[in-house]
Amino acid sequence: MQTFLEKSNIYIKILINFFYKNKVSNIQIFNIIEQMQIIGPDSLSIILLTAFFIGLVFSIQIVKEFLSLNAINAVGSVLTISFLRELSPVLTSIILIGRIGSYFTSEIATMKITEQIDVLYLLDISPFYYLVLPRILAFIIIIPLLNIISFITSLLSSLFICFIVYNIDSHIFINSSIKSLYFLDIIKSSIKSIIFGFFISLISCFCGLNSYGGSKGVGISTTISVVTSLLCIFVLDFCLSYYMFDYLDSSFVISY
Repeated sequence: MQTFLEKSNIYIKILINFFYKNKVSNIQIFNIIEQMQIIGPDSLSIILLTAFFIGLVFSIQIVKEFLSLNAINAVGSVLTISFLRELSPVLTSIILIGRIGSYFTSEIATMKITEQIDVLYLLDISPFYYLVLPRILAFIIIIPLLNIISFITSLLSSLFICFIVYNIDSHIFINSSIKSLYFLDIIKSSIKSIIFGFFISLISCFCGLNSYGGSKGVGISTTISVVTSLLCIFVLDFCLSYYMFDYLDSSFVISY
């Protein structure tokens, strides 16, 4: 019980510090740019590869059902809505949890165990503004861009397989896709990814700061960070999808 209260205390302090604006000038821009480099360009290749093949696989499962219903004109609309609202934000977040979230946790946990964070206190440097906040800001800046790139890649791969394998005219697919693509959906998808990014980076840093017990503790903290982040994303995805998209009119469009 005492351990839980101690961890909760640290978690609350991180949240308070994030919204406390008097020390924003302590943030080093170089640290944010460095973390953006780690999150963005270094993750782009795996985002593109994953989005491409997810688009192929998802299209195979969807298109053949629509072909049996003679609803080819609705394929582009359904895939666009599915990728933009759900698959792209969630899959991008899952990839970043495995690649970046675990990296953040293991890095900060190693610093905690080797007493490097104590050195920051001796140098009168706040670990929150030097380690935590730059990672949170970099995450919420980069993840919407990766989300849009993932969406475009998945849609293009779907267009490719629909034309090559199922002989669906690309004009029919594109027209159906464009008619179901609303700017508001793009904004909401970006907002969803930003919220995901905030909680992923917050949980990752929190688990790193709570690490103890040598190299074994680093492994345990990293595992807890990944599992907690995944559960958090799935719960948030349901809540956000319900409140963002449940009351919208149907975007299902059949193009002729």
